[in-house]
Amino acid sequence: MVNVNVNVSVIIPAYNGDRYIEGAIASVLAQTYSDYELIIVDDGSTDETAQVIKSYGDRINYIYQPNQGVAQARNTGLAAAQGKYIAFLDQDDFFYPEKLASQMQLMEQKPNLGMIGSGWEIVNSQGAAIDIVRPWDENRELNIKDIIIWKPVFLGAMLFSHAWLKQTHGFDPRLEQTPDVDLVLRLAAIACPAYWLKDITVGYRQHERNASGNTLLQAEELNSMLERFFSDRNLQPQVKALEPSSRYQSLVWSSWRLYSTGNITAMADYLAKSCNFSNKPPTQTVMHWIKSFKSLSEQYGETIDIAGLCQSPEWQNLIKNYVF
Repeated sequence: MVNVNVNVSVIIPAYNGDRYIEGAIASVLAQTYSDYELIIVDDGSTDETAQVIKSYGDRINYIYQPNQGVAQARNTGLAAAQGKYIAFLDQDDFFYPEKLASQMQLMEQKPNLGMIGSGWEIVNSQGAAIDIVRPWDENRELNIKDIIIWKPVFLGAMLFSHAWLKQTHGFDPRLEQTPDVDLVLRLAAIACPAYWLKDITVGYRQHERNASGNTLLQAEELNSMLERFFSDRNLQPQVKALEPSSRYQSLVWSSWRLYSTGNITAMADYLAKSCNFSNKPPTQTVMHWIKSFKSLSEQYGETIDIAGLCQSPEWQNLIKNYVF
């Protein structure tokens, strides 16, 4: 099925997603906004994903490809998309009913925009609420500086101009964990106009099979991706100047992700790396690490034993080598 002259193309990349994809599809079909097409790219699934998708008939543009990774699956969807605007949804997440209507209303009010960000709700595997993320509380404007430093990127909560996406040539298929962050950084670097819709538009499901669960690969890939991004000779000077703050923020965030999955040795390694980009005295930097870990843990509904962390050999060695 190909829809011509639709306003929005919703793209879902799917890989062995039969556990949750029906909920993702239902959330798109339940949108109060009707001028859209739904494209699902099956990236070589070996479970019942294809059968679930095909049961919806011509309400979905189903595309199968041999397994090439999520970035290439999204690129395949982009190549098939007819919409002026693009929304992405992962197979285990779900849109709220007003998601497209609210974002399209803002796009119509501000037609120069290239991307819109919004908030999201973190839910557990059953869909029960854990916390709500309102990124505008920390980043009041979705401007170039805040995007590049803080990377408030959750792809499912965003809406993009197809024309602006074409300028970036899509997602980098070399990336497994961070193609979304890389794409949004590249959009910001070419001054793509962005704006907040201060509303919660999507549910972000946490479960044991999340692709983001490989925290060591995620940390390594994010670090190398940023190295490559900031080494681009075509970057504007004002973007290049943001490198220390951007790299520091990502290294601390990666350290918390590593801590949250029990990889304490790698956590200490990434905190040590962050010291190279901190503009604070050592004691203030350490206090910022602790504050960040507490805040992130609360956001994801996790408990954190700060005393146990600070008494661990890895933390003690880090403090000994850095602070003293």
